[in-house]
Amino acid sequence: MSILQKIADIEAEMARTQKNKATMGHLGLLKAKLAKLKRELITPKGGASGAGEGFDVAKTGDARIGFVGFPSVGKSTLLSNLAGVYSEVAAYEFTTLTTVPGCIKYKGAKIQLLDLPGIIEGAKDGKGRGKQVIAVARTCSLIFIVLDVLKPLGQKKLIEKELEGFGIRLNKEPPQITFRRKEKGGVNLQCVVQQTELDMELVKTILAEYRIHNADIVLKYDATADDLIDVIEGNRVYIPCIYLLNKIVTPNQRASYQTTVRQLYYGQIKRLSKIFVTKFIVPL
Repeated sequence: MSILQKIADIEAEMARTQKNKATMGHLGLLKAKLAKLKRELITPKGGASGAGEGFDVAKTGDARIGFVGFPSVGKSTLLSNLAGVYSEVAAYEFTTLTTVPGCIKYKGAKIQLLDLPGIIEGAKDGKGRGKQVIAVARTCSLIFIVLDVLKPLGQKKLIEKELEGFGIRLNKEPPQITFRRKEKGGVNLQCVVQQTELDMELVKTILAEYRIHNADIVLKYDATADDLIDVIEGNRVYIPCIYLLNKIVTPNQRASYQTTVRQLYYGQIKRLSKIFVTKFIVPL
């Protein structure tokens, strides 16, 4: 059975399992198994995973910003307007097939801009060379997710899922969890605040999946099983993200923009995210 099939089977079982106190241990075990399988996709056994020829470019400047989005949402036009760099633009999908770099200066800082090839659903699993594209996104200081104003919420959800599956955590801080392996002494769990999900039994279940039987763990906030798994895996990257709504030209698109801003800002990304409009500026 392939890794992708194993992942699909586990995700299906998780979807079928009702979440309650009695199933917490089982779900925690499934999440740990899932994380291990996804790690194999990121870094296959027997070789290191890389961005691949034509995708990664040498880092320059003080920061790196990657433009991520579906095909034909305006990433190349954005790069051309901001950095004056030619990135092929056409009225068909997958115009950009390699990473196109550019550079801008802002208050004395040099910022590298990367126009990444469009990703599609299943990119984290390798579809459309998506793994190479997302591998470059992992190296960025900031990610711009470029969305088509007529279908932004669906695109936003799918892109976040693809990046999440490749170990990228958007607009999140690293979990406030101290984790230290040791040679003996069993599992020592300390909770600075009361926990609603994690307890000793669930922690031991997750650790056992990684064949860890001796460790010191300090939970400094109300953590989840996903938080603990991220810390154990140790390969997560935490990158700030800005969402850009593009292709706003007609009155209908402008109206769609206003509706989308309200849905995004008030419903989903109120705390950390900002919304920028590219090329065609519409006042908030």
